[in-house]
Amino acid sequence: MSVITESDILFEDNHLIAINKKGGDIVQIDDSGDKSLEIMVNEFLTKKYNKPNGAFVGVIHRLDRPVSGMILLAKTSKALDRMNRAFHDRKVQKSYLAVVKEKPAQQAGKLVNWLLRDRKKMITKAYDRQVKNGTYAELDYEVIGRLDGYYLLKINPLTGRTHQIRCQLAFMGCPIVGDNKYGYPRGSLRRTICLHSRSLTFPHPVKEEEMTVVAPLPEDGFWEKFNVLL
Repeated sequence: MSVITESDILFEDNHLIAINKKGGDIVQIDDSGDKSLEIMVNEFLTKKYNKPNGAFVGVIHRLDRPVSGMILLAKTSKALDRMNRAFHDRKVQKSYLAVVKEKPAQQAGKLVNWLLRDRKKMITKAYDRQVKNGTYAELDYEVIGRLDGYYLLKINPLTGRTHQIRCQLAFMGCPIVGDNKYGYPRGSLRRTICLHSRSLTFPHPVKEEEMTVVAPLPEDGFWEKFNVLL
């Protein structure tokens, strides 16, 4: 079972804490019954600051369970409210890294799709036209480089939809390595995919200055070799 340690902390002050999430950890409790990142951070802060009544931990945004990387949580209700507003007002810039096997047709580009969530199969379907009940999704991508037959992509989602990056890249013909839910031939034994939340740029909820927090690549025997391309 995963626990949070000081080495997982990317940034912390009185208002926010940024974690380098491990692929396979869930952000909030679900039907699996596995311990969530939210609970792990609460336990970490409660112990670190000796809070007899527990610490406040507010989930600002989420990452899919198999995705690793930068996730930001609030330590106060004020910070949570202000960061929720910043996300809603699109004042937050998100950057991801993805590894794919198939070469994208263009070195860089913009993907625009309409997405429909299939709640029975728990997948999101992408369309290249507007569809009934579909939600608009947009992202920018760039091929950073090629290594050992794989391509490293930088992804900047301009909207925040469930499984957006995963289904849009798959629709382009470039499913993420390990993501058999979206068309990659085989899954990972670690229940992870090669999608990493690389950085978040946002206005601090109290100081109001712009901040950027970057998450190092996982050290799992595969990801870290792509550091040479960064």
